[in-house]
Amino acid sequence: MFSVLITNEQSTVEIDTAQIELAVNQVVEEAGVITGDVSVAIVDDPTMHQLNIEYLNHDYPTDVLSFVLERDEEHLEGEIIVSVDTAVELARDYQWSWENEFLLYIIHGCLHLVGYDDKDPSAKLVMQEAERRHLLRFGIEHRVEPPKN
Repeated sequence: MFSVLITNEQSTVEIDTAQIELAVNQVVEEAGVITGDVSVAIVDDPTMHQLNIEYLNHDYPTDVLSFVLERDEEHLEGEIIVSVDTAVELARDYQWSWENEFLLYIIHGCLHLVGYDDKDPSAKLVMQEAERRHLLRFGIEHRVEPPKN
């Protein structure tokens, strides 16, 4: 049995928890995960900034953090932490809704949990293709770069 546990620690926007659960389930199912759980924490930028300092020694907020707690072929325990503030802010740059940007962060974080990486250019392209594929399941066309003015 696999479960998704969602904690909403912000009050800026309304969150579609069903969409989050569906996105996480789609990514883990595609990766062959059958058991475990992923917790998703929805936070604001100040909280994300503090978590980046605490866990990664980064003195700035980021869009998403993901932590694999336990992983084997068919089992996953992990955590995704997502900043709504960053999604709202960066969505303007990409000229799409904050909900699309936020869903991208959920998918991106979950892809990291199942083994995708974006450290080098070829791995990043593979990960972006997976993001594109998962966003399309929601009828969303993925943009990799912001439009040029």
